[in-house]
This record gives sequence, C-alpha cells and structure tokens, in this order.
Amino acid sequence: MLVLAVHGSAVPEAAETIGRLAARLEQTTGVRPVVGHLDVQRPSLGEVLAERPGAVVMPVLLGDGYHRKVDIPAVARAYDCTVTEGLSGERDVTLAVHARLREAEAPLGGWADAIVVAGAGSTRPGGNDGTLAVVDDLRDLRDVPVVPAYCSAAEPTVPEAVARLRAAGHRRVAVAAHLLAPGRFTRALAECGAWAVSEPVADHPRIARLVADRYRAADERWAAEGEHAGSDSSL
Repeated sequence: MLVLAVHGSAVPEAAETIGRLAARLEQTTGVRPVVGHLDVQRPSLGEVLAERPGAVVMPVLLGDGYHRKVDIPAVARAYDCTVTEGLSGERDVTLAVHARLREAEAPLGGWADAIVVAGAGSTRPGGNDGTLAVVDDLRDLRDVPVVPAYCSAAEPTVPEAVARLRAAGHRRVAVAAHLLAPGRFTRALAECGAWAVSEPVADHPRIARLVADRYRAADERWAAEGEHAGSDSSL
C-alpha cells in the first residue's frame, strides 16, 4: 500500500490537487494511494497508518523541515512503515516549477526578466534547501536573476524580494511557486505585486513520475529484503 503524507489545507482546491496526483499515480503504478494529512484535514497520517501497518509512506513535501524529519518518521515507526525520501532537491521538481512558470508567462506575451522562487519557508537547518536547489537550477535554465523568498518562517519574504528586483530596474518580475497545492500561501502570492505568479506543482506529471519512482524503489527493496529473510530462515 502506498500512503501519501501531505500537509493538509482548509482550501478545497488543495484536496482536489492532491486527488489529481493520486489519480495519476494509480494510472502509472496500478496502486491507488491513500492520503494521510499532517495538519488541518482528516484522516490524519496516524489514522491512515493504523489501518495499514507496513505501508510505504511517501512524504509529499518539497522541503526537509520538521514534518519530513520528525513527524512522519515518528508516526511511521509506530506502525512498522517504510518512509521514502521526500521531494527536496530533485531535478523533476525544478522542471515542474519551470513548466508552471512558463504557463503563467505565456498569456502575458513575454518572459520574466527576473524570477522569485517562493518556498513555504522553514526554520529548521536544511529545511529551505529544496527551494535553494530550484533557485540554482532555474539560474541554469533562464538567463535572468533568480532569487529565493519565503511565505513564512524565513527571509526575505516574497513581497520584499519582488520589491528589491523592481528597485533594481526589473519590470517583469515573476514568482515561481515552489509549493505543492493551493492554500493560504498561494493566496498571499496573488497579492505580492508580481508581474506573473505560477500555480503549485503537485498535480504536474513530473511530480507523479517522481513519487511513482520512489514507491517502486521502496517496494523492490521490501521484496528483496523479504526474499533474503526467507533464504536465511531456510538455512
């Protein structure tokens, strides 16, 4: 069984976005994932895993902050579940963010002359590394200034980063949302004064592909370990 550990949101569109990710995963893996929430929504991750001991848990999180490093492993251990790596730092995440940015730019008849990569933000060491990785990758893809900013917990804020780029003479400042699903952060980005703001990425095909690869790798490791244990017991 594949369980997607997601943050959760009171915004209905968030559940719809994660639902599209789950549907893509079912098409590619043949397994219908179950979603467990870390906050706000039900069922909680603990409730889901209590009914599915031994499941593969995929943290659908873009950063390696508190939820990824502490919350999810603690709940998973209680039910003998395998936790895969998260999404932080993966090239497919950058390509999904860039694709969403291109979708936001296209109707405006041009391309951004500066980009702010907007991450959720974390105070935990390494918690913002995923956002910084997207910044580095986008600098290779686009010949314009690319800077990080955060929706909470870290600095600069997104409006601050946009204002600084405008003060430096850039007029088409775009915000590339390094976020998974609609919520209070995406609503705030819409008011940040940017020339263009991209949509979140959870339902992009590249994210589904990455999650599916994580699941298959974990499933293969579990099967190999089971075969090895069976061989040892027969000796």
